[in-house]
Amino acid sequence: MNIAVARTSLLMLVLTACSMAPPLKMPEVNVAGSYKESGPWVNAQPADDLSRGEWWKLYNDQQLDALEQKLISNSPDLAAAVAHYLQAEAISKQLNAQILPQVIAVAGAQRNDLSDRRPLRNSAGGSYYNDFSVGVQASYEIDLWGRVRDLVASGKATEQAEQANLESLRLSLQAELAQQYIALRGLDQQIALLRDTVVAYSKTLELTTARYDGGIAPRLDVARARTQYETAQSRVEQALAQRALTEHAIAALLGESASAFSITASTDVITIPSIPVGVPSTLLQRRPDIAAAQRRVAAANASVGVAKTVFFPSLTLGGALGFESNSLSTLIAAPSMFWAIGPGALLTLFDSGKRKAQVEQAQSVLDESGAKYRSVVISAFQQVEDNLALLHHYQSAAQSQQSAVAAAKQALDYSSSRYREGASSYLDVTTSQTDALQTQRDLLSLETLRLHASVDLIRALGGGWQAHS
Repeated sequence: MNIAVARTSLLMLVLTACSMAPPLKMPEVNVAGSYKESGPWVNAQPADDLSRGEWWKLYNDQQLDALEQKLISNSPDLAAAVAHYLQAEAISKQLNAQILPQVIAVAGAQRNDLSDRRPLRNSAGGSYYNDFSVGVQASYEIDLWGRVRDLVASGKATEQAEQANLESLRLSLQAELAQQYIALRGLDQQIALLRDTVVAYSKTLELTTARYDGGIAPRLDVARARTQYETAQSRVEQALAQRALTEHAIAALLGESASAFSITASTDVITIPSIPVGVPSTLLQRRPDIAAAQRRVAAANASVGVAKTVFFPSLTLGGALGFESNSLSTLIAAPSMFWAIGPGALLTLFDSGKRKAQVEQAQSVLDESGAKYRSVVISAFQQVEDNLALLHHYQSAAQSQQSAVAAAKQALDYSSSRYREGASSYLDVTTSQTDALQTQRDLLSLETLRLHASVDLIRALGGGWQAHS
C-alpha cells in the first residue's frame, strides 16, 4: 500500500510539473555596439552611474528639485496610475490564491414542507421537517497541465508590466515638468533681455528726439526709433503671456490651482549636465516601457499555455465535513456527522471549434505583444539617437551663434557711433539693433533647445530606472 501511494504521489508531481506554455522567447532586435550620434561631448562612463530616480538633480537647480518632489507627492495623474497598478497587483494576488486549496464554512437552517404530490412520497412520514447543518467544504484543482501556474505566471507578468507602466508615466511626468520649467526659465531670460532692450531703445528714442528737436535729424529717425521701442514693448508682453501659460501648465502637473500658483522669475543659467550614455544594450534594461513590453510578452506566452489546457480534462479534489440534524439539540453529535471526499473530472467533448479558436486568439495576442515589443525597442533607440544628434549639432550651432552675437554687437556699436557723428543714417542703426536683438534671442532659444534635448535624452535612456523582479 505504501509503495502504491508513493507511486501515485510521484505521478502527481510529474503531472503537475507540466505546462502547455511554449518556451518564452523574446523577439530579436538588432542592437548596435555603439550609438551612431555619440558626439565628443558624451562621457564614456557606464550607464549605471546615472543617478537612480532623482535624475533631475543633475541640473543642480533647487527650484526644479522642489517642484519634482511636489510632483511625486501631489500629481493626480500619478496617483491614478498608482491606483491602476494596485489593481493589477490585487488581481495577481487573486490568481496566486488558486494554487492552494479553497476552504469555506457553511451553515444552514431550514423548515421544509414536502409536496403532497411528490413521486414515491411516503404519506406516513409527515409533510414538515427541520434541517440544520454546519460544516466545512474544501476544493482543490489538481494542476495536471499547468493551467493554474500559467494563470499565476500571466498575472504576475501583467502586474510587473503595470509596475513598469507606472514608472514610465512617472518618468514622463517628471520629464514634462522639467521641460516646462526649462521653458519658463528660458522665457525669464528672454523677458530680461527684452526689458533691457526696451530701456536701450528708450534712450535711443530720447537721443533721436533731441536730435530732431535740434534740427540735426529728420522726423523719420524718430519714427523708426519709436517703432523699435514699441515693438520691443510688445515682445515683452508676448513673452509674459507665454510665461503665464507655462506657469499654469506647471501648476496643472503639480495638481495645483493655476490661480494660486506662481514661480518667481529668475535668470540663473541652468547648465547642461554630462550624461553618461553607456552602450545601446543597457537601454533594454533601463527603460520602463521596454520592461513593460517584455512582461506583456511573458504574460501572453503564459496565456497561450492556459488556452491549450482546455483540450485536457480538469481534475478537482473536493471534500466536506460537518453535522446535519433535524434538531438543534442533536446537531453536534457523532450520529449527526457526515463527510465526503472524492475527485471530479470535467472534459469538453464537442464545442464546434471554440477551444481551437481560443488557442488561436491567445497565439495572436502573443504575436501582437512581440511585435509591439520590437516597436518599443526600435523607437527607444531612435529617441536616443535623435537627442544625441540634437545635442551634438545644437552645441555647434550655439558656438556659431555666440560669434554672431558678438559680431552683431560690434555692428551696433559701430553704426550707433557713425550715426552720432552724422556719418550714416538711422536706418543703419535700426538694422543693427534688430540684428543684435535677434541674434541674442536666437542664442537663448538655442540654449533652451539644448536643455530640452538633454531632458529628452535622459528620458530616452530610462531616467535611471531599474526593473525589479
